[in-house]
Amino acid sequence: MEPVAQKGLERVISQKAMQMGNSTSCKIWVLGFFCGVCITYLFLVAFSPFRSSTEVGMVFSRAMSAAPVSQNSSSLSSGISNKDIYTSLKILGNLSEGIEPSEKERVMMLYNAWSALLDEGEERRFAGIGTFNVPHAPHLENCSLSAKLHKQFDKWGENRSFPPWTLWRGSLGIELLHSTLSKDQKKAHISSAKSEGAYPPWVLGSDEDNYPLTRLVQKDIWIRQHPQNCNDPNLKFLLADWERLPGFGIGAQLAGMAGLMAIAINENRILVTDYYNRADHGGCQGSSRSHWSCYFFSETSDECRKRALDLTKNEAAWAKRIITVKDNYSSKEIWAGKVPRAWGRPWNLLQPTTEVNGSLLWSHRKIDSRWWRAQAIRYLMRFKSEYMCHLLNVDQHKAFGLEAAKMVIKSLPASWPKKSIDESQTEIDHFVWSIHKPWTPRPLLSLHVRMGDKACEMKVVGFEHYIQLAEKMRKRFPDLNSIWLSTEMQEVIDKTRLYPHWNFYYTKNVTRQVGNTTMAEYEASLGRETSTNYPLVNFIMAAEADFFIGALGSTWCYLIDGMRNTGGKVMAGYLSVNKDRFW
Repeated sequence: MEPVAQKGLERVISQKAMQMGNSTSCKIWVLGFFCGVCITYLFLVAFSPFRSSTEVGMVFSRAMSAAPVSQNSSSLSSGISNKDIYTSLKILGNLSEGIEPSEKERVMMLYNAWSALLDEGEERRFAGIGTFNVPHAPHLENCSLSAKLHKQFDKWGENRSFPPWTLWRGSLGIELLHSTLSKDQKKAHISSAKSEGAYPPWVLGSDEDNYPLTRLVQKDIWIRQHPQNCNDPNLKFLLADWERLPGFGIGAQLAGMAGLMAIAINENRILVTDYYNRADHGGCQGSSRSHWSCYFFSETSDECRKRALDLTKNEAAWAKRIITVKDNYSSKEIWAGKVPRAWGRPWNLLQPTTEVNGSLLWSHRKIDSRWWRAQAIRYLMRFKSEYMCHLLNVDQHKAFGLEAAKMVIKSLPASWPKKSIDESQTEIDHFVWSIHKPWTPRPLLSLHVRMGDKACEMKVVGFEHYIQLAEKMRKRFPDLNSIWLSTEMQEVIDKTRLYPHWNFYYTKNVTRQVGNTTMAEYEASLGRETSTNYPLVNFIMAAEADFFIGALGSTWCYLIDGMRNTGGKVMAGYLSVNKDRFW
């Protein structure tokens, strides 16, 4: 332990402390701190009663030398600073001298430990918790485990059996299915997945909690997009790049792909998405570079993707229209084409749960498109990639990490971090509780304020009007105090100070817009990676929040509403500040 500890502390000092400044006062402070750390180190390694504290200290030294999740992506960093590291080391030094930390210091130490582990990467973060004696972070998702489970749900089973879409969820379903069950039990398990009662695990809630036929439609789309034999000569494909014209936001790209998916279903084709310009950056690595799979699971299997790309080299396939591309269809067909009728007209059964100006919106001329685009987006975003999961972890840690640390500290013994804690897992921890969603303050209201250049397309209203709707909602739900705020405008962030009775959360370290520059100019100033990552984080947060307030005239809000209405939240309702148009 001693040589490793010494090496780690040297790294912290040499790489961090000596970079803090060149002023004389700073150098004197650093020199004094260096001496203090050396003395602390002697106490930590010399006296066995404090050996467990040394192990906790290793969190911070090792975090600086471990490889981050993505060295090319600053947005994946939790942002642990020199000051954070030094604060925690100082607390450890005080412990060695018998000085007990205050509750505030213990909270900060736990928060900083989570930050350091978060920067180290998925395997070290969760596998290393027991080693470093750091309690479980309830607000962070185990991205490796989630990806492993979702891959099982997104492919055919052994002998081309149906995916294990049963009532058993997570590790309980996967591990028991492949290990301890008898052959008869496994057959019964697989048989139940084929029954009418089985539905895709990415759809939450009952039929009544979602748009009509959502569970059936999602199941059918998956089967259409995942044929058991992609080399079947009867299969046809639609290979399509994502829209990349200047001025096309992420919402417009999603709406365009929903139109192409409608064409594919109407023509009995398999949709295969190709180049995605927003994933063409250093954060998306390997085969996911420039593809939708960087952020969410691919819309079809690797086998079908390969088959579609092979067909583009076959002149006969083009002549027989076995393969088509986006250029084979007009803009009208893509953006205002026929909504699939494979499931009848379920949009006629939509419940009026959207309120504008105090009245429910009962119907409108684009109600079929509203239903279909919700289905298409739900399918395309059915499972997050590990990269997308990491992005959410980082932003949720920045937003909720301190509150989570305060809660966890209350359950820890007063001797932590001086003495170790029992972090061993029981079977219920491993099989059942491991798939619980990360903790967030509940109930949570998501509020998307769209202003800026959107005024050329719809009526925009000030932040005050959004807050008025939030206050109206709180009259009905008095325990509602927390708002997840997404906006591109700095003035909106500034105005949150005027409402101290609300707890506002939002993505940190993102430069927001000042004035009315165009969205294209604003995104260009952020860079491709940041301008894609943080909106998608906000989209997922809005989709999973308990309530939502936005502008129905905004494509982004329109799609968030659809994602919520296919994610078990149709009865949560939607308060809109306008109804200028319907997409």
